[in-house]
Order: sequence, then structure tokens, then C-alpha cells
Amino acid sequence: MKLLSLIGLFVLILAGCKSGPKVGKIKPDQEIVPEKHQLITLGGGCYWCIEAVFQQLDGVISSTSGFMGGFVPDPDYEEVCQGTTGHIEVIQVAYDPEIISTNELLEWFWKAHDPTDPFGQGGDRGERYLSHIFYHSEEQKELAEASKEAAQKDFNRPIVTTIREAEPFYKAKQDHQDYYFNNKSKNSYCPAVITPKLKKLNLEH
Repeated sequence: MKLLSLIGLFVLILAGCKSGPKVGKIKPDQEIVPEKHQLITLGGGCYWCIEAVFQQLDGVISSTSGFMGGFVPDPDYEEVCQGTTGHIEVIQVAYDPEIISTNELLEWFWKAHDPTDPFGQGGDRGERYLSHIFYHSEEQKELAEASKEAAQKDFNRPIVTTIREAEPFYKAKQDHQDYYFNNKSKNSYCPAVITPKLKKLNLEH
């Protein structure tokens, strides 16, 4: 009887550990099905950093690094770095709302960067690193605004994240995709900046 009770307790503990947003290991992008999946575009500093977070979440179909919000069509990375295009480094996230909700994604967004910094993130300073949520529907806009208000209690300074309608998205070059997992032993930026972020969030690193 005692053995059965211990087994039951163990099962309950395991069940409790599985509650909350699901997290999976790094996985290849899946095909986006417009009738089933939704898009949201997020800027939270260097896109290498937040891509490494969101591409691990269960229910995320793809996480693509690129640029949005500027005034120069189809900019390349070098142009954006010069600060003359007005673009934000972003990730465009395709997700299955039946597996991970918009609110859950936004909860990860607030945890994945400092939304109170008006000038960038850490050592990455400048317009292209500013905190942004680009919404793709009126429902997303309302959810983003409510989530921002709710998240404020977790920060001592005002959240400065800009919430604006999605604009044309320009995908970064292929060597900027899956950057962390392809370059963490090659580029010192990865273990210095991205690995500590992933460790803090209890994600694969």
C-alpha cells in the first residue's frame, strides 16, 4: 500500500513539473499552414538572442530572423547596421495557437529581454535593437496591450516596448538563421551573451 502511495505521489509530482508553457529542444522549421497557424513579429534586441529562445518553444512552427519597421525596401544586414534604414531586428514567429497561445508567447517575450531599456539590450545599443511587438491582427494588438500592462508589475521601471501594426518583413540572410545553434562554438558573442540568457530561462544551450 505504501509503495502504491509513493508511486501515486511521484506521478503527481511529474504532472506538476509539466504544467505551464511547454518547451522543446531546437527543431527544424515546419511548413506554415495559414489556416492553422498565426504570425507575430517581435523585436527584443539582437535577433540571434531571441531566435534562440522562441525556436525552442513547443507550438512554434518557425522562428525567422529579419527586419521590419523601416523605410528602405529589402535592406541587408550591413545597411541596417549603419542605422540608415529605420529597421528593427526582429524574429517572425509562426505558431500553432492550439499548442501555445498568443499570451504564452508574450509571456516568454517579456522574460527573454529587458523591455524597460529605451536604448537597446545590454551592449547592443541603437534603434535596431529596440523592444517592439508587431501585431498581425486586431486581436493580437489587444492581447499585446493587455499583456504589456500585466507584465509591468514584474519590472521596477516603465516598459517602453512599442506596439505597432506589422509591416513588410525582410528575411535576413540564411547564415543569420539558427545562428546560435550553428555558431555557439565559433562566435564568442554566443557563449558570452546568449548562453546566459538561455540558462536563466532553463532552455537548451
